[in-house]
Amino acid sequence: MKILLVEDEKRMAQALCQILRLEKYEVDHCADGLSGLEAIETDIYDIIILDVMLPGMNGFDIAGKTRQKGIRTPILMLTAKCELDDKVIGLDSGADDYLTKPFMTKELLARIRALGRRTINSSDGTLTFGDIKLDAGLATLICTTNEQRVRLSEKEYKILEYMISNQGQILTREQLAVKIWGFESEAEYNNVEVYMSFTRKKLAFVGAKTVIKAVRGIGYELRCEDV
Repeated sequence: MKILLVEDEKRMAQALCQILRLEKYEVDHCADGLSGLEAIETDIYDIIILDVMLPGMNGFDIAGKTRQKGIRTPILMLTAKCELDDKVIGLDSGADDYLTKPFMTKELLARIRALGRRTINSSDGTLTFGDIKLDAGLATLICTTNEQRVRLSEKEYKILEYMISNQGQILTREQLAVKIWGFESEAEYNNVEVYMSFTRKKLAFVGAKTVIKAVRGIGYELRCEDV
């Protein structure tokens, strides 16, 4: 799971990044509102942890602009503000949850897990598209027409998870590289092509009609035909 933390307090940000990475989350950090909104607009994150009092743009405005742009990523407001009116403003602006400082690490992680579950498209913890289903617990691809299944590597799973979550959209090589490998990675676009090839072979192996189509000069799209 990929998390964006928008927090200007240096020590708090360092502590949160360390906690989240120990829990095996991928974390990117922005220290001001404008860079935070710019990162959010890439739409590559599974959860956004957003402080309210930020230089450049406050968290309420960031949440509002995020929703105006049609980005539905779950937002957890993390702030020292504890008045009821502030909580109402945060939730009305588009936040999904609200946690005030100081807080217990266990509670923060529980809130993140709860928000993470909202990104799953069905009650049994799977993602579906066309005639395929992803089982998150087993990292397995399943063809729903014949129940053929195959294990996926971490990168293959992330590719299909991202494409299913953005079904109907053409995803660029840059979007895929950043989402799968991260901003800090030195992965090149040919890495995307290599793992796309691996993933296509897994789809063919289970006999799925769902395919990954290359859109010339743009990127890739998930399509399902003749189901």
